[in-house]
Amino acid sequence: MCDYGTRSNLSRRSLIAGASTFLTAGMLPHFGVRADDKEAASNAIPPSEALERLKEGNTRFAADGGKDIDFSAKRAARVKAQHPIAGILSCADSRVPPEIIFDQRPGDLFVSRDAGNVVSSYGLASFEFAVTSLGVPLIMVLGHKGCGVVLSALAASTQRKELPGHLPELVKAIEPAVITAHGKHPSDFLAASIEENVRLGMKRLKTKSKIIGEAVMAGKLKIAGGVYDLETGVVKLV
Repeated sequence: MCDYGTRSNLSRRSLIAGASTFLTAGMLPHFGVRADDKEAASNAIPPSEALERLKEGNTRFAADGGKDIDFSAKRAARVKAQHPIAGILSCADSRVPPEIIFDQRPGDLFVSRDAGNVVSSYGLASFEFAVTSLGVPLIMVLGHKGCGVVLSALAASTQRKELPGHLPELVKAIEPAVITAHGKHPSDFLAASIEENVRLGMKRLKTKSKIIGEAVMAGKLKIAGGVYDLETGVVKLV
């Protein structure tokens, strides 16, 4: 017992000492401070311009699969800093890769993904970092047609279907969108629920994070939403 405690204390002291070294050397990022002010201009653009670049990229992708990208280009430069033009909260569906859908290069997008593009506390913290430390001018919530997780939420809400593991937690987060969609009596219940889930995510980003909400109010940040069509490759803005 004593030996374990000694090793634990030493390990803790070593960890603290190591962190102090990194802080002293200025190697850890600070909220509100970009890594390289000179290069920060690459994403110091209006939210409207960032959204337009995503729209143009998606148009290219839907038309011909997008341009050929050399993913090794500027790799050394990206080691020093990152300046993404947008944050993307996307569904984790393997058929929905944001960088490809929007025809962007490595370093252009700050992406957080989970099944059903649900806003979680970790996701909020991630985008707060993107806003305060990376200066992203845009965050997009990206859903997609035929989302299986939204379909599960729909089934759980209408059929009282039980789900295993942690899935009920995920479905519970989406259920308010299903209820809202149901109240509109849509012809396509699933499609309407997917759109409402995107809107719900947009609302949660602005209301559950003071940092994000204030940035939106100040006009420094825009929250957008879209639904990706797996068949056509087109992202429809919500």
